Amino acid sequence: MDSKKIKLPTIDFCLSELKPNSAQWISTRNKVFKSFEEFGCFEALFDKVSWEMKVDLYNELEKLFDFPLETKVKNFREESFHGYLGPNPKMQYFESLCIEDVFVPQIVQFFTQIFWQEENSNFRNLVQNYSKNLSELDQIIRRMILESLKVEKYIEEHMKSTHYPLRFSKYKAPLSIDSKIGLISHTDKNVLTILCQNQVNGLQVLTKDGHEWIDVDISPNSFIVFAADSLHAWTNGRVHSPNHRVIMSGSMERYSIGLFSTSKPGYIIEAPKELVDEEYPLLYKPFDNLDYIKFCARTEAGKKAENTLKAYAGN
Repeated sequence: MDSKKIKLPTIDFCLSELKPNSAQWISTRNKVFKSFEEFGCFEALFDKVSWEMKVDLYNELEKLFDFPLETKVKNFREESFHGYLGPNPKMQYFESLCIEDVFVPQIVQFFTQIFWQEENSNFRNLVQNYSKNLSELDQIIRRMILESLKVEKYIEEHMKSTHYPLRFSKYKAPLSIDSKIGLISHTDKNVLTILCQNQVNGLQVLTKDGHEWIDVDISPNSFIVFAADSLHAWTNGRVHSPNHRVIMSGSMERYSIGLFSTSKPGYIIEAPKELVDEEYPLLYKPFDNLDYIKFCARTEAGKKAENTLKAYAGN
């Protein structure tokens, strides 16, 4: 399937105008839900994270990935599947680092000390400020989804059920300027993903019908927001979790930063009874997100499944 120049929806989250229950809030909420129904993602404009802050982070990422492999592999937590991902036969040009929970100061400090023996308060403060500001966007979007579904009574529980891993990724340019390399197609397994990238494109999203790949050409000043499998299951299929991939070409390296709202271990993902009826029968059995990730990463059935969520928890 060739990629198409379909433009994803762009939604402006200007905080000075976005007040709950205002006309602007309701209009934006409608756009959010429609975009998640049709595409499972959209481009977000968010003025609380500046381009200058992103540039500072990208500069830090270049330093991080320049550290030797023996240093990077220290960033690993087997029990939670967070940490360093290095090149392998399926992803030769990709590597990634992760802070397991960016709002726990000790975890951020531990990550920082892996790379810098001396105190690097600039990196630590930058990461925490970036994540704090961007988590506000995450919570606005999730609140809008629950309001759209008229299940506002679950908002507090929904917000408290998640934490925030922050993942840094580097995609090397192909050895030949005429060749293309890629990261395998996948859906995200968490709740919501907010991704930014440097000025190098390569992200593609599969249309809901599975027929075409969309080239995602977003501004360096904006973000791409993905609904993920846990949100798809919790909304009983009303929100689409899209397949996506990265296809690299050209001579420039691509850096991306992903903030993931992820269900805390032990929290059971289950569609509210209000979202289950004759028209919308229950699609998925209740499940723990960490167990689902283990299924995807460690079992042959999970690795081979065309639809991992359906294979794991399909009703």
